[in-house]
Amino acid sequence: MPRTATGKIQRRKVAEHFLGAAEKAEKAGQPLKEVATSSVASTGTSQAKPVDGADLVARSLAKMGVKYLFGVVGIPVTALATFAQKAGIRFIGLRNEQAAGYAAGAAGYLTGVPGALLTVSGPGAVHGLAGLSNGLANSWPIVMISGSAPTEEVGRGGFQEFDQIAIVKPFVKYAGRAENVRAVPNTVQSAVSAAAAGRPGAAYVDVPAEVLHQEVSEAEAAALLNALVDIQPFYTPGGLRKALSAPPPDVAAAVSLLRNARSPLVVFGKGAAYAHAEDGIRSLVDRTGIPFIATPMGKGVVPDSHPLNAGAARSLALAGADVALVVGAQLNWLLHFGEPPRWGKDVKFIQIDISEDELKLRKPAVPLLGDANAVLEQINVAIKDEPFSLGKDHPWVAKLREKAEANGKRLAESLAKDVVPMNFQCSMRVVRDELAKVEGPHPILVSEGANTMDVGRTVLNQEEPRTRLDAGTWGTMGVGMGYAIAAAVVNDGKRLVVAVEGDSAFGFSAVEVEVLVRYNLPVVVIVFNNSGIYGGDRREDAELGGPYASDPAPTDFVSEARYDQIIEAFGGKGYFVRTPAELVAACREAFAAKKPAVINAVIDPFAGSESGRMHSRN
Repeated sequence: MPRTATGKIQRRKVAEHFLGAAEKAEKAGQPLKEVATSSVASTGTSQAKPVDGADLVARSLAKMGVKYLFGVVGIPVTALATFAQKAGIRFIGLRNEQAAGYAAGAAGYLTGVPGALLTVSGPGAVHGLAGLSNGLANSWPIVMISGSAPTEEVGRGGFQEFDQIAIVKPFVKYAGRAENVRAVPNTVQSAVSAAAAGRPGAAYVDVPAEVLHQEVSEAEAAALLNALVDIQPFYTPGGLRKALSAPPPDVAAAVSLLRNARSPLVVFGKGAAYAHAEDGIRSLVDRTGIPFIATPMGKGVVPDSHPLNAGAARSLALAGADVALVVGAQLNWLLHFGEPPRWGKDVKFIQIDISEDELKLRKPAVPLLGDANAVLEQINVAIKDEPFSLGKDHPWVAKLREKAEANGKRLAESLAKDVVPMNFQCSMRVVRDELAKVEGPHPILVSEGANTMDVGRTVLNQEEPRTRLDAGTWGTMGVGMGYAIAAAVVNDGKRLVVAVEGDSAFGFSAVEVEVLVRYNLPVVVIVFNNSGIYGGDRREDAELGGPYASDPAPTDFVSEARYDQIIEAFGGKGYFVRTPAELVAACREAFAAKKPAVINAVIDPFAGSESGRMHSRN
């Protein structure tokens, strides 16, 4: 890579090189080549302490700008976590690699810098697959670093021996093994670059045990690290991605479709939130008066309270739109594949996406390949030059507003009813109202569980982008505690994090509440406890029988389990509540304290529906 006389890399050239090299590495399955041409030579005379492979992995991650490392230490990677701390990377030790992987992916999404996951060899790497696959599905940047069995023991039944490269390949954009200590920096660079480039995703670095112990001199380590490309400017929202703009004719075609549409709609998702595209989308909505809907983690890119939010009239908006601008969202199951009957048969899609493969798959009427910020800027400039606006009295806008108001009124009536045992509506209303009273920065909301998450999407409003994390593209359950830990860590404890969990979802990683206490994170977990998966025993008499008819139903848990006592075992605060008034008091106290807490809210076992909004598939 050419450098100026002062040694600074030209920013645009870095972007072009970085994106091109990462794309080639992803397709070929090969690591990026070292960019600098300066030779690396060990003097052999330095008196400085040698640098081993574990230290060099940590320094390489730091050089790539990685800020957070989540994981579970053990053979052979314990020292690596300590070196990461020394290199300025915050290491957060969790109790299971699965939750640690979810945390790493969420950290990558919230910061734009790949989050890192550290695992031991064999079973640790297998557990880490959950985080890798979830990151890939959500298009979140995550890098997993795993120790592996010593090379000389491979094929001989070595300790935790496993072909980890083979098992991760279906879930990553790049997988590489550092064959020796000098290959460490380049392998780390390849992984981090691949995770962040284009559509973000997962990458993997395998470091055999003996490589972690191999040594180079301090001078050689410095030379190896200096040879790496500085890609950190790429992480700045809208930074070097600004080069990725759509062709002007395509932008003109998109604007023409929007201008001449009878019932246009803007749809945006977590990709828009990741790209920090909120200013561009808000400008477009305000300038044109086009209504919008957001996917669950896109909520807050434009505040839910905005008058053009058609979320409360979602079905009507989808079915009635004749032109839909889709920004950072996939036309997958969450958006009904962009097909009838949920969408009109003649709807024309304009899709902005960073992935050429995504656009080829969906075949929108106008594909706009590029960074959301850059493309929205082009669209907004074109509209500014020839302005148009629907206006609040436009028939389409008025129709959606009337439907949203009617649905909102019905929702408010159901939320207002206090019942005991509590249902999801009255308890969620309490959470909403108490969240609105929190002083300081807007809390980050984490939500999972079939009914808990579905009701929460409707009731709990988001006014800022990147303040909602939920089951995501894969509908993954068990992500909540990892997400909550990551959200608290990347905000350095300055924002309250509230995890609204179904009892089934919470159970996947409930012991991670120990991590909340150990690091004193401002996380309040609210468990909607309906004593089972979807609730109580819903079997019909005809379904009962056989030798195990007296066993609990497959959906049953221990009735009214005391989840609040789990965190108390570690020194946190637990609350056990049965009524709306008790829930109000618990939320008020816990939110104000901003300390690790679990509120165990008992819900009627028959209040929800099986599988939430996906019951037809069960």
